[in-house]
Amino acid sequence: MGKLLWGTPADLRALLCELVSWESRTLTEGEKEFPFKVQKKLQSLDYFQQRPEFLQLHEADPGRNLLMALYEHPKAVDTIVLISHFDTVQTEEYGDLEVLACDPEELTKKLFERKKELPDEARFDLESGKYLFGRGTMDMKMGLALHMALIEKAGIEQWPLNLVLLTVPDEEVNSAGMRIAVEELVKLREQCGLSYRMFFNSEPAFSQKPGDEKHYIYSGTLGKIMPAAAFYGKETHVGEPLKGMTANYMASFLAQAMEWNSLYRESDFGESTPLPVSLQQKDLKMQYSTQTPYRATALYNVFLMKRNASEVMELFEQTARQAAAVCNTAYAELCRREGIEGIGEVRVLRYEQLLAYAEIKRGTDFVAHLKKEILSHPEWDERDKSLRIADKLMIQCHELAPAIVLLFAPPYYPAVNSSEDPLIIECVATVKEAAAEFGVEVDQIHYFNGLCDLSYVNYSDNGNGWSSYERNTPVWGETYSIPFAGMLELQAPVLNVGPFGKDAHQYTERLHIDSAFVQTPHMLESLMKSLCKQALETV
Repeated sequence: MGKLLWGTPADLRALLCELVSWESRTLTEGEKEFPFKVQKKLQSLDYFQQRPEFLQLHEADPGRNLLMALYEHPKAVDTIVLISHFDTVQTEEYGDLEVLACDPEELTKKLFERKKELPDEARFDLESGKYLFGRGTMDMKMGLALHMALIEKAGIEQWPLNLVLLTVPDEEVNSAGMRIAVEELVKLREQCGLSYRMFFNSEPAFSQKPGDEKHYIYSGTLGKIMPAAAFYGKETHVGEPLKGMTANYMASFLAQAMEWNSLYRESDFGESTPLPVSLQQKDLKMQYSTQTPYRATALYNVFLMKRNASEVMELFEQTARQAAAVCNTAYAELCRREGIEGIGEVRVLRYEQLLAYAEIKRGTDFVAHLKKEILSHPEWDERDKSLRIADKLMIQCHELAPAIVLLFAPPYYPAVNSSEDPLIIECVATVKEAAAEFGVEVDQIHYFNGLCDLSYVNYSDNGNGWSSYERNTPVWGETYSIPFAGMLELQAPVLNVGPFGKDAHQYTERLHIDSAFVQTPHMLESLMKSLCKQALETV
């Protein structure tokens, strides 16, 4: 039996610090280089030296790659997919300590010199000596380190269970890596005759409130979708305000109707989704002038448990029509008060209706060229492009104004839940039992509230629940798409067991040392050994 490289808490800590030191903020050169470094690291294992073809990079998009590593037992069929992401959010909030943001040992030492500047809870945790600080320590390079240790041990001990280590870029923005990984997982299953038994993630356990030290595991993940709107009013000079209608005026009614609207709240297993809020609202007037702003856009965040995209669009249209009715009533009263005829009532239409109208009016070639021109701008992201396409089409169809155009902007994360799956019930019990050996209390949460790449497996909508998304997402099939058909192929329950940490995406991001390097490794190995026993029955 070979010697484990990552078999002790000290070895795991060194591995984590090395992974964190490979800066990999989303959309940076570091993110592009990271999977090649992990590949080289895994190539040092005897298993992959003998089977280099089981360690492969796949392009997620130009310049960015995902990494797949397969441990295959010669007689096993059951396969566990270990999913992680290696990109992190930015580090600007570290200020003059940004140079240490990806050096956990040095950053943690340096923070002792400035502990009075830290929030009370973070200062207490620092002084306790139980936490390691740094960008990516918690979210989620520790999860990747744990998976690397598992696949190393499986290869040395020849576990009678197949493991696929999958680590992807871009989880923090659009999940481009995981959306491409879906098709690669389908191909791998067919090429190697695998049977996916479970999709397993190790995103960190989040505290549920300040001071909460309980360890949580998750048997599902919340979904997220972004209804968006383009507002098109009537321009005028500020000296003649009643001859037009600002887009800001229209947008204010939808903002009030969407913010914290309880119609969008879903509940399941005693848990509820956070209420919707606006993520962005702005007019499109690029410079100051005395022309009124007649075009605006808005993005709204909606979390999901059971609803699909088509159901959300129906609800969004209902909300928008109610908002437009209130707006029209207020505007009619204004017209009566000022003794003017007005410019007409605000209408509501979906993007698919606007697109069809524009193609009839201007022709499909013209519309295709318009979209192509917008899509050619690399400086605009998928949200910008989606809203700009709707805006430019309305400029060509201004006779429809005043109008609110409803659409979807990327990304879309379907909700997934496996809480009632017999295997997951058994796995949860195994993890709790393993944690109890350390006196650690583990609670199950049914929906991970941090969003994760598990959204793109075990998809359950066999109808046309996603069709409304395809028809009303302006960049669909161009710069953004979701492999719904492939997701339907990946039918296996999901589970998330990761280390405990705090303050993801904050400069006080930190990882609980014992949880990361002692407790969670034991929990994961106990779980995998339990699955090995089940797999032996089929070998």
